Amino acid sequence: MNGEQFLECSSRKVIPGAPVIVGCPLDLTGTYRAGTAEAPREIRVSSESIETYSPLLDKDLADCFIADLGDIALADEPLDKALDMIEASIAEIARQGGLPLCLGGEHTITLPIVKALSEVSGDFIVLHLDAHADLRTSYEGSTINHATVMRHVAGVVGPDRLIQMGIRAGTREEFMWMKQHGTLMQWEPADERILLQRISGLPVYVSLDLDILDPACFPATGNPEAGGWFHRDMERFVRTLEAVTLVGADVVELNPSLDPSEVGAITAAKIVRELLLVFSRF
Repeated sequence: MNGEQFLECSSRKVIPGAPVIVGCPLDLTGTYRAGTAEAPREIRVSSESIETYSPLLDKDLADCFIADLGDIALADEPLDKALDMIEASIAEIARQGGLPLCLGGEHTITLPIVKALSEVSGDFIVLHLDAHADLRTSYEGSTINHATVMRHVAGVVGPDRLIQMGIRAGTREEFMWMKQHGTLMQWEPADERILLQRISGLPVYVSLDLDILDPACFPATGNPEAGGWFHRDMERFVRTLEAVTLVGADVVELNPSLDPSEVGAITAAKIVRELLLVFSRF
């Protein structure tokens, strides 16, 4: 692995019980605007422009133990080999007691991560934050890609262990599937209690596609979808995560090439900072 380090990371080795940043620069199945492979590096670079202290959580990265292992070397690898490499890397981190926070890359990375954690860490809830359902059975002749990833994840953890939030785009069949299995949840003020009731004390994995944010505040993604969350909605979600036990997370679908202002990468870095602080119990 290689790459720059995220703000205030104190180690290049797994620290048991502490968050571990891993870059997964996969960009092979995107169908509209490619460019997510550059996201892990840009998030790390942009992290230098934010503070270590979070007023939202009243915590500071400077007080935490955090590892950054760099990026998995996925360049020029075919999709099946790349997914196997991600799964093997995350499984090893989990076996060493680390809590992986993976920087995509495209959303397909979630599948091998969830597979690895399910084998090592046991039963958990997947919280899927996204503009898109990602529940197709196939897309443009492929069965494993960014548009089918959550159907495969549901096959790993079970539909009863999947909660989807922010979804506002998908096929009729995808919305019927969500209705049938009860996976879709609205996120309105005071819904924090409902979310925690659905989690019911189980550990949680967060898969955060940045296009959950409205394009008005986050244009730097390949498939923007109007009508999304604003940063205050994300802050309420992060605060709710303080009441759960995280086993891992991913932050995906930043496309730095679409945002010359770099606001997207800085926003992503700030969200990563908050997730790191939720992981860090001190």
